[in-house]
Amino acid sequence: MSPTPTLLWFRRDLRLQDNPALQAALRRGAPLIPLYILDDAGEGAWRAGGAARWWRHHALAALDASLRGLGSRLLIRRGNARAVLRELVAGTDAGAIYWNRCHEPAIEARDQVIQTEFAAGGLAVESFNGSLLHEPPAGLNRQGRPFQVFTPYWRACLALPVAPPLKFTAAALPAPARWPGSLALEELQLPVRARWAAGWTDHWQPGEAGAARRLARFASAAMERYADERNRPDLDGTSLLSPWLHSGELSPRQVWAAVKSRSKESGVFPPSNGARVFLAELGWREFAHHLLRHFPHTPAQPLRAGFAAFPWAADPGGAHLRAWQEGRTGYPIVDAGLRQLWQTGWMHNRVRMVAASFLVKHLRLPWTAGAAWFWDTLVDADLANNTLGWQWTAGCGADAAPFFRVFSPVLQGRKFDPEGAYVRRWVPELAGLPAAHLHAPWEAPGPVLAAAGVVLGKNYPRPIVDHATARLAALAAYHQLRETGPGALAP
Repeated sequence: MSPTPTLLWFRRDLRLQDNPALQAALRRGAPLIPLYILDDAGEGAWRAGGAARWWRHHALAALDASLRGLGSRLLIRRGNARAVLRELVAGTDAGAIYWNRCHEPAIEARDQVIQTEFAAGGLAVESFNGSLLHEPPAGLNRQGRPFQVFTPYWRACLALPVAPPLKFTAAALPAPARWPGSLALEELQLPVRARWAAGWTDHWQPGEAGAARRLARFASAAMERYADERNRPDLDGTSLLSPWLHSGELSPRQVWAAVKSRSKESGVFPPSNGARVFLAELGWREFAHHLLRHFPHTPAQPLRAGFAAFPWAADPGGAHLRAWQEGRTGYPIVDAGLRQLWQTGWMHNRVRMVAASFLVKHLRLPWTAGAAWFWDTLVDADLANNTLGWQWTAGCGADAAPFFRVFSPVLQGRKFDPEGAYVRRWVPELAGLPAAHLHAPWEAPGPVLAAAGVVLGKNYPRPIVDHATARLAALAAYHQLRETGPGALAP
């Protein structure tokens, strides 16, 4: 008697290579029904934002094309995942459901209910780690408590072995005798505001093939310069792998293996300082998921509870928030970052820190407002990473930068975009300014502004706040908070 079909449930693992659930399904030796379910309610309050949904649409199209090349296809459904799975189990007589785990609180809670229900019904229900080097339970300190400082956490992780990525070599996938009905991908209506993302395919190639190309390009050359160039938004100095990692078209084990393969000649791992620094950034991704698992309230609330009482500034009509979102703050490095984000769905990491600091400290607007904007506009919007990044900047999270560390946008621009190439690209109305005045156009002499065609207040805004004044106001607010409850600000 032939085995009953296996439902292979794809979620944030939209790839064939290094896919533990897929490999386990193949070992079962049964007809395979690859499945994707759009279950917005199952993702809780943090359903995918607009940019991530655009990416997911194209990643699913690429996965379906790969499956069809193997004599299979991607079955697409929409609705409550439990109900969809019940219907498919009944309609296909499936005997197993396999998936790779997704580490977000709402999704984990939903998955636990599903696993319990179907296992009780006699199905083989298994889930696997396909998205992290080490799943969160592995990351506890000597007292058995969650790490809240990155360095000892990453040191503990480095002492653990990293399994090599699983190789997918099948020439075909076993298909069921009859395919269940499926929605067309377009019926999911994943991309929103299509005109917003009209040019994104010039910047990105969602899908497993695009991920492999970008990884190969980075690991062969740019990784060696990573430690020196990663903070330079005017250079191609970062990996740019985050969108593929978030959607699971690339696994962290594949990234680790690619770095390790560079060690073959020297026998030293990591093979360079650039590689060591890059792997530590992969470690921050792991740390973010560790924190989210142990502190599931943090996407909406500060880890350091005392910061919940922070005296945020009033913003009548949301004018300051809109100016920040639209890249109209009058600070070129901040504006360049927000415009890059809107036009490409991505922002350079150094500029993310500067832009986030400006919102929280210069404008004194809640970090949750910035996190919500990034969530909707980043193609790599990841709940764990987004939460860690914003709480780090706001000084209210684990291993966070202190609140009293206030970035100067002018100094940050001059240091990390010294010739102004980044600002000129994304704020073209300032392109004619010499580098000496590009990051503080309000300080430029009138003739210099006129020669560059810049009219402050007309074709480029004056600063919406003064840096020195805003810095003092932020520090005063922080000291006010410390006086009301200093103990609550401790990590």
